[in-house]
Amino acid sequence: MMKLLKDISACRLCTERFRATHTAHSPRPVVWFQPGAKVLIAGQAPGARVHESGRPFTDPSGDRLREWMQVDEATFYDRNKIAILPMAFCFPGYNAKGADLAPPAVCAKTWRAQALNVIDEVKVTLLVGGYAQKWHLEGKRSVTSNVQSWRSHAPRVFPLPHPSWRNTGWLKKNPWFADELLPELRSSLQEALA
Repeated sequence: MMKLLKDISACRLCTERFRATHTAHSPRPVVWFQPGAKVLIAGQAPGARVHESGRPFTDPSGDRLREWMQVDEATFYDRNKIAILPMAFCFPGYNAKGADLAPPAVCAKTWRAQALNVIDEVKVTLLVGGYAQKWHLEGKRSVTSNVQSWRSHAPRVFPLPHPSWRNTGWLKKNPWFADELLPELRSSLQEALA
C-alpha cells in the first residue's frame, strides 16, 4: 500500500501535457486515501487551489461539499474515515480561455483500479460530477439524469453534481436535490461514519 501511495505521489506521466496547457504547470499529485475508509468521494480532479495547497477540496467547492455531507473539516480530512479518489490526481490546468481542462484519462487508467482495491471497506460512495459517474455507473447519461436516479443507487452510492459555484443555477432549478437527496445522503454518511 505504501508503495502505491509513493508511486502515485511521484507520478509524472502528464508532465509534457501540463506544460502545454495555458497554466504550464508541473504535476503535483494530491493523494488522499488509505485502507479502512468507510466513505469514498470519487471526484473529478484537483483545481488550482488544491494544486497549491496539496489537500483536496480546499476551495469553495469543498465548503459546499462538506455542507452537503454535514461533516466538519476534521472528519472530512480523516483518511481513516473518508477516502478522496479523483479521476485524476493532478490539476489538469486551464485552456487559453481559462476553462478547466478534462482530467487526463491516463491517470485513471494507470492508478484507479489499484487505488480502489486498497480502499475495500467502503460503505458509501459519492460520485461527484460527470467524470466519476461515467467511470462508476453503467450507460452514458447526463449528470442530471444520474442524480435524478439517485434512489436506484442509494444508500451505498450517491451521484452528485459537482459542488462548484458554476452549478448554483442547477441547484436552484432542482430543489428536490436539497429536499430529498441530501437528507438521505446525510443519513447514510452518519451511519457509515459512526
